[in-house]
Amino acid sequence: MANEAIDVMASLTLIMNEETDRLRSREGGRDLAELASAKIRLVGVLESELARLDREKPGWARALDQDGRDQLAAALIALGEASTANAAILERQIDLSIEMMGAVTAEAKRLAGRRASTYGAAGNLAPDFTAPISVNSEF
Repeated sequence: MANEAIDVMASLTLIMNEETDRLRSREGGRDLAELASAKIRLVGVLESELARLDREKPGWARALDQDGRDQLAAALIALGEASTANAAILERQIDLSIEMMGAVTAEAKRLAGRRASTYGAAGNLAPDFTAPISVNSEF
């Protein structure tokens, strides 16, 4: 009954562990985007499978035999551990990206000169405008 949900949880756990390992080893690239896409798809499949089970057989988890409960518990524990590790490393990656953008902004300001002034439409001076930052030739 819950075998499909358990299989999806196991697949999602493997994807999260692989993504976490690649982020830790700094193996970037397009594979990370594919892993994130697969992770999103599997979360959707898991949500729909659990909703289907709840709709068709309310109380399905309590109706499992002991072996089924053990498998479900093991899958949930593994998924929880993988999710925690994955969330921590993704949060750190986001923090690093924010720090990097701050450093790029500070360097752009430094290169533009601290005392840069620009005339406004009313003829007044506006000091220290931030230089635009270009990433991949786009502002």
